[in-house]
Amino acid sequence: MSSQDRPVSTFKSKLKSSLPYTLAVAIIGFVALWIRILPSDSVFLSNGFVRFGGNDPWYHMRTLNALLENYPNRMFFNPMTNYPNGSYIHFGPLFDQMMAITSLFLGMGSPSQELVNTVGAYFPAVLGALTVVPVYYIGKCLGGRKTGILAAILIAFAPGQFLSRSMIGFTDHHVAEALFSTFFMMFFMLALISSKEKGLSFEHVITKNLSVLKEPLVYSVMAGIMYSAYQLSWPGASLFLLVALVYAVFQYILNNFRKESSDYLGFTGIVTFLVSTILILPFVHSDMGFSMYYYSWFHVVTAFGAMTGFVFLSLIEKEFNRGNIKGYYYPLVIFGIVILGLLAAKIAVPSLYSLVINAPNTIFGIKTGGASTIAEASSIFYEGGVFTLSRAFGNFTMSGFFASLLGMSILAVNIFRKPKPEEVLVLVWSFLIFLTIYGQNRFAYYYSINVAVLSAYVGGLLLELVKWDQLNENFKSSVKSPADIPGFLKFVKIEQVIAVLAIAVVLIYPVYGSAMQLTKGTGGPDGPWIEACMWLQSYTPDPGMDYNAVYEAPENGELFQYPDTAYGVMSWWDYGHWIETIGHRMPNANPFQAGIGGRRGSIEDENQPGSSTFFTAQSEEEATAVLEAVDPNPDKAGARYIVSDVEMATSKFYAMSAWTLDTEGYYQSYWTGSGNQYLPSTRYFNSMESRLHILDGNGLKQYRLVHETWAYQTQEVVYKQVYNLLFEDRIPETDTGYVKIFEYVKGARITGTASPNETVKISTTILTGQGRTFDYSQSTTSDSMGRYEFTVPYSTEGPIPGETQFDTAPSGSYVVSYGTTIKEVRVGEEAVLNGEEVKV
Repeated sequence: MSSQDRPVSTFKSKLKSSLPYTLAVAIIGFVALWIRILPSDSVFLSNGFVRFGGNDPWYHMRTLNALLENYPNRMFFNPMTNYPNGSYIHFGPLFDQMMAITSLFLGMGSPSQELVNTVGAYFPAVLGALTVVPVYYIGKCLGGRKTGILAAILIAFAPGQFLSRSMIGFTDHHVAEALFSTFFMMFFMLALISSKEKGLSFEHVITKNLSVLKEPLVYSVMAGIMYSAYQLSWPGASLFLLVALVYAVFQYILNNFRKESSDYLGFTGIVTFLVSTILILPFVHSDMGFSMYYYSWFHVVTAFGAMTGFVFLSLIEKEFNRGNIKGYYYPLVIFGIVILGLLAAKIAVPSLYSLVINAPNTIFGIKTGGASTIAEASSIFYEGGVFTLSRAFGNFTMSGFFASLLGMSILAVNIFRKPKPEEVLVLVWSFLIFLTIYGQNRFAYYYSINVAVLSAYVGGLLLELVKWDQLNENFKSSVKSPADIPGFLKFVKIEQVIAVLAIAVVLIYPVYGSAMQLTKGTGGPDGPWIEACMWLQSYTPDPGMDYNAVYEAPENGELFQYPDTAYGVMSWWDYGHWIETIGHRMPNANPFQAGIGGRRGSIEDENQPGSSTFFTAQSEEEATAVLEAVDPNPDKAGARYIVSDVEMATSKFYAMSAWTLDTEGYYQSYWTGSGNQYLPSTRYFNSMESRLHILDGNGLKQYRLVHETWAYQTQEVVYKQVYNLLFEDRIPETDTGYVKIFEYVKGARITGTASPNETVKISTTILTGQGRTFDYSQSTTSDSMGRYEFTVPYSTEGPIPGETQFDTAPSGSYVVSYGTTIKEVRVGEEAVLNGEEVKV
């Protein structure tokens, strides 16, 4: 027996041979962490504020703080959002629990808010760096250690959504999804390899042959644990259950054609999903029925169904082998069983059947209508309805994207030779995740794992072509100290140098360059939004809710019972979590796409009340009717405050109209001298959003500006220029508050008499907290008796205790004028809030 063939017999020698690679993976992991914490200055601001990225990270911090306040009890229902309905929390509990346990441990049972914020900010970066470990082992299983190391390097630098969602401050469960799903695939793959190498059969189970069963059993149990961890991070984890089942069907069919036993596959699948079925049971909320989006019986049924599927696939194979039935009947039998299973589900559990049938379109289908405006839910290959690869290149780099396609192609060709289970698994896994990014680009953080593995696989094959393993053996045998390195160089061939340079330039450098571009800062609320939300918390009435309390969900079909002091804050859904978490106020709409209203099916549907219908309403009366319809209480409006920013008035306005399925007429083509350009039209300027943000609520009867932030240079000036041209008006063509907060009030009724049928005008100058002034005015015509009436929203006497402490108000009295008559009128805050009459 040669030295190369002699098996490694001691644990010490195994450790020695793998120590350099273990050290390399650790270094790569630390580099991955370093990249992810580079923009820490944009998270930990100089004023002590911790700015988390995006939208959902704020909600995780909200649930984390509530969890720590009531530990170990966690919120399942949150009445502080989607007012006046509240929202069930579909986030998995594990991500928050991991942060909570870490905070409690580091804080010795009583963590400070500073510590909790620090843990929350760093947590995604740590999980992102840890993903290097399973990616290395998957690469190693696929193509050896060189492939594993290359895969680890590529995922450490992987740009796009994987990096952005594992960056410091992006405290969201997406990185946990990526980590645990990859660990699941790693252990599932190790279980398959181990059980096949040991020739595991069900007879070994019956005879309790632990020498054969021990290693595959450990790997299978770990796969079940990791799948459960993935499930408890995201309710949609059945995506990877689908991956495992589709792989299993292919592998069973291949094995059946080749007359190979699939017992190793059946054992792995049965143990994995039996473990996951048991582990998910304690987290099921039975009142959720068969919902995919909440922890319900759906998750238990699917895990148990997967386990049952492996049982049936193994039993069918046994019958085929016993009866010596031809292999091509096997897929037909499987297809028949699937059809029978769906029919049984349709009869016994229609809701489950509907969910299963619609799941492919939910995951893989391209979104239309309002849903198409959700950035993460749009196809990675289509932008504005036009096919493009720019998003794919942005997420994976051009070389990485095409290398992944090449890797899948090579694995597909291998199927017609003698495929290994790990190769078939990676191929099926990669292809299905590729389909998901066609439907929703958010799943790019999954496909980044596949790109890293497949690109490394291609790179590993290139190294094999230049006999890299031979060079590696020469290094081990000839280099015992640094002094031996010059002598080793004579073994290095020019093609090996070129291969390494090609991998570095084509695969590694592009991802490194793209990654460094993403480390310049993080997302999240900008200064004006932070200031506006903190103003809401400090200067608006307490809604009477215990912010961090754990509330019981209302009985099925009933509404949550809010106190009389409760109220909503109307804004676009993007900003709901900021309003709730920073502002401690209850948004009507939130980033779970709750409270948006509008239409989902067709333009013929009823336009449901919500944020889209409010902001696109064509009159104040129509908008107020929406507010009144939001709250089921006929004596109460659904919102007291309306928060708008300049993006809602400009770039995001189309999204508002898209949710109503009525997008025509807001923008029209105009000749501008240099060509046709789409500019806002009369319909746009009639919208409530324009009336509020562009026109400052001028002329509105029940909506008043109570606060605005500082201004930035934006498109607002262009919109005002168009307005002045359309309506021959002279509103100031300047940028105003980036974020504006309005209050919906009953309005004081100013009454008086003039000559019959006289044109009467009321006006005042409003001074904002930013020192800006604008005109507020209304006009009406007195009736045949000379009587006139105005409803005005502003108080000239300032705020009162217990109500809005506004910093924007008239700089003087209202002025009522008609003919040659001019009268001044003072209006108290009580009159505005209670709708009282003020006589002139």
